[in-house]
Amino acid sequence: MTKLYLALEDALAIVRLQDNAWVANVHLVGKQMQCVALDPLRVGLIYCGTFDEGAWRSIDDGRTWVAIGTELMLPQVTSIAVSPLESSRGQSVVYVGTEPSTLYRSEDCGVHWRELSQLCQLPSAPEWSFPPRPYTSHVRWIRPDLTRAGRLFVAIEAGALVRSFDGGETWEDRRPDGPFDTHTLVMHRLAPDRLYSAAGDGFMRTGGGFIESKDGGDSWQRPDEGLEHKYLWSVAVDPADPDVIVVSAAHSPDQAHNRQHAASVLYRRSHGGSWQRCLDGLPPEQGMQTSVLATHDSEPGVFYAASNKGVFRSSDAGEHWEELAIHWPEDFTTSRAQALVVSDN
Repeated sequence: MTKLYLALEDALAIVRLQDNAWVANVHLVGKQMQCVALDPLRVGLIYCGTFDEGAWRSIDDGRTWVAIGTELMLPQVTSIAVSPLESSRGQSVVYVGTEPSTLYRSEDCGVHWRELSQLCQLPSAPEWSFPPRPYTSHVRWIRPDLTRAGRLFVAIEAGALVRSFDGGETWEDRRPDGPFDTHTLVMHRLAPDRLYSAAGDGFMRTGGGFIESKDGGDSWQRPDEGLEHKYLWSVAVDPADPDVIVVSAAHSPDQAHNRQHAASVLYRRSHGGSWQRCLDGLPPEQGMQTSVLATHDSEPGVFYAASNKGVFRSSDAGEHWEELAIHWPEDFTTSRAQALVVSDN
């Protein structure tokens, strides 16, 4: 059964298909949600991060929650990820990133944590800066490798995409041609060394915001033909085809995030062709904040996109879309989507 875990502005929504109807149940209401992750080894184990109230864990698919990492972790949690390959005594390794930029690791489902302090010793660290709060930066994205245990990619907003080969103990700094402002980084099981970055680089620098590597981050390319919107927010790839890609984009951060000025779109790229706008079944550009995108290995050719305009699904690799008729609690019908994870459990 497909379930959607959706981090909204001030709650976590779990959306299930019940009696042929999509129903949303909300949890942790009032907390500023930033991110959500599921444990691949334990059904029902959920982690989420909030801004100012730290990280939270549920072991019963959202029915009850406990705060984790309160003794060590900074309370501004901006990213969270569970490694699909690393485990200790049968428990998955969990990573949490915060503002200011700090990375933590747990090997016991979030009971104990330790800081991976070498991240902030990188030569580029003094230059990291988040434009709305230029005195600081944060760990925007964490991507544990899908096929190589210990390889780990971390995106700093803004300033660097860095990698580790030993689970975060030591780090390689950003590449000169690599992304500067990655917002989302994904990988693909069928293309183990391919990295897909949706970044703000196109707004800040020459070129587009889609940046990819085919050699595990050694070198980077920026295929942007047809990509008229240069500020990218999210990216997802067809589980069955690493050459079919969907991104969400806007002309600027203001149009991506500011509800009053919102204007964003989706683009699709297939097998090295030019980027094409996704139009069929999606809301108008005006008024839509940038979507968060997700796929699941159990659904080849299927993409999900969530924004303040609803949750949309494509079953033909992003060419056509339809809105899911979700029964939302009244206060959450137009909430901004911060993060989206799809599950088949």
